[in-house]
Amino acid sequence: MKGYLYIKRFFDVLFAVLGLIFASPILLLVAITIKLDSKGPVLFLHERLGKDARVFRFCKFRSMSVGAEKTGTGVYSGKNDPRVTRVGRVLRALSIDEIPQLINVIRGEMSLIGPRPPLTYHPWPIEEYTDEQKKMFCVRPGLTGWAQVNGRRTVEWNKRIEMNCWYADHVSFLLDLKIFFLTFWVVLRGEDNLNAAQTANNMAAQPKERAKEEEKEKETVTV
Repeated sequence: MKGYLYIKRFFDVLFAVLGLIFASPILLLVAITIKLDSKGPVLFLHERLGKDARVFRFCKFRSMSVGAEKTGTGVYSGKNDPRVTRVGRVLRALSIDEIPQLINVIRGEMSLIGPRPPLTYHPWPIEEYTDEQKKMFCVRPGLTGWAQVNGRRTVEWNKRIEMNCWYADHVSFLLDLKIFFLTFWVVLRGEDNLNAAQTANNMAAQPKERAKEEEKEKETVTV
């Protein structure tokens, strides 16, 4: 696997550079429309956890109003979220808001394919991940991944992390190729592009529920 990871890194940089060059006219047009549509910066920068759980600045086109992450469900949004701008809805539907992450790929913080990088505090802090769950941080996070082509945002975090760990254990050229083509299919069909309300509501509760279960197990052993 280590040998493939070196090759993977080479192609990550190659395709990221080519992608930015060929997409530059579209990126310029998107930047202009974002500025005309709402006040605020073109890019949205946010801290995420990358390889080895290191914090990095994650780039994407701003699709929500400025300060939106401080209200509602944070940076996550559901259907008809009023915080999402008119242009933002189009960008999200076509996944164009993710293109600036090619910059993160070139900088070595991300890969084209890998687990999506979680927030530093969500679904829970790094200290609350189990040793098994931390396996997902053994590889660079990606623009798309195994969880994204198997339910995307409708999958609850425990299951999503489980799929991320499975990818980290089985990363290969053929698997990456499969994810690459499946991603196009998912984007074209517009599948699972919004956080399901139940999934969003369960995110913050999961660490607490896990703690309660562990407490019950301790009580059972004590008795």
